[in-house]
Amino acid sequence: MRHTYLCIDLKSFYASVECVERGLDPMTTNLVVADPSRTEKTICLAITPAMKALGIKNRCRIFEIPKTVEYIVAPPRMQRYVDVSADIYAIYLKYIAKEDIHVYSIDEAFMDVTDYLALYRLSARQLGFQIMQDIYEQTGIRASCGVGSNLYLAKVALDITAKHAEDFIGELTEESYQKTLWTHRPLTDFWRIGAGTAKRLDAFGIRTVGDIAAADEDLLYKLFGVDAELLIDHAWGREPVTIADIKNYRPRTNCLTSGQVLGCDYPFDKGLLIVKEMMDLLCLDLVEKNLVTRSVTLHVGYSNRLGTPSAHGTADLEMDTNSDRIILPAVTALYKRIVSPEWPVHRINITCNHVMPEEYHQYNFFVDAEELEKNRKVQQAVISIKNKFGKDAILKGMNLEEGATTRERNHQIGGHKAE
Repeated sequence: MRHTYLCIDLKSFYASVECVERGLDPMTTNLVVADPSRTEKTICLAITPAMKALGIKNRCRIFEIPKTVEYIVAPPRMQRYVDVSADIYAIYLKYIAKEDIHVYSIDEAFMDVTDYLALYRLSARQLGFQIMQDIYEQTGIRASCGVGSNLYLAKVALDITAKHAEDFIGELTEESYQKTLWTHRPLTDFWRIGAGTAKRLDAFGIRTVGDIAAADEDLLYKLFGVDAELLIDHAWGREPVTIADIKNYRPRTNCLTSGQVLGCDYPFDKGLLIVKEMMDLLCLDLVEKNLVTRSVTLHVGYSNRLGTPSAHGTADLEMDTNSDRIILPAVTALYKRIVSPEWPVHRINITCNHVMPEEYHQYNFFVDAEELEKNRKVQQAVISIKNKFGKDAILKGMNLEEGATTRERNHQIGGHKAE
């Protein structure tokens, strides 16, 4: 069955929300969304189309903006962006059932409109335009749209073709993709082709998707392993995965992850404090979701000034558990074992591996099950109080130490201010 997909993107979403709420037009207003309380090296979460038209790159840093450009700095308000995104999702639901919508990010969504075109007596392009207009009339946010015969082509139509169209709608089939984009450069404009992949291909004279389609497949598999299959399919404009496949997908293994980029370089002992805070919250998250883990992986990146390889290691636990009494000491020991006391810490990532539903785990003979059950009740009580009175309702002594970040992060979404 031949499908038809839309991929709708909200143009410069965060910046557009800030402009609309100030009564300004993002197409003519210079505005960046960035936290002014951070250094000039802070990344702009979004810039308006007006600034992009001046040649300023999206996701630039404040100091990279030319001094001659006058602009408004809007502090990020992540909760507001989530709320507006939810309002726009409600607009999608006026036209398309939730089973046929895949939310790709806060500002982008795919829709399978195959069964709706005859219902509305509209072409895919007309339906996309109607949804875009509804979004603009209801929220003031402008959108762009890609139309494709598969998910990949809808995404490429959005990313490459739509930006050059007067109505901000691009449309591709496998045939038109091969005809119009096989010679397009740079390769990094295409979905899932990053700078590293493009560089490896360039070493063999492969500089366009047409070159990939014509390349020796054995060479591609040698360079990229199983990922070469995706690269080859996309070079021909093929993508077998549907939204129904995405909805039905269940990963073989699951993990729970927390990551943090510190506002400045931390010495060894302060880095350990942050690891303890993060792991403590992950333990509560496991308890709340009724999950347990058998191992925890810690990845610590040192100061950007050093260019030093990151520290990486895994702590195997004595049992499947979500108890902070077991996990925190294990992760503390892991940190002390793999992290150099001589180098300042800048980035921390913690992953609870192979998490599973708690009902499948068993206590072993070498732990005090009664003590663990008491500990679990304490954790559940903490969760209950936090859910009722807010995340700051209960804090541990370490959360009040100099350099601790939990209190600040309690009021953030995605590492940025919620309000």
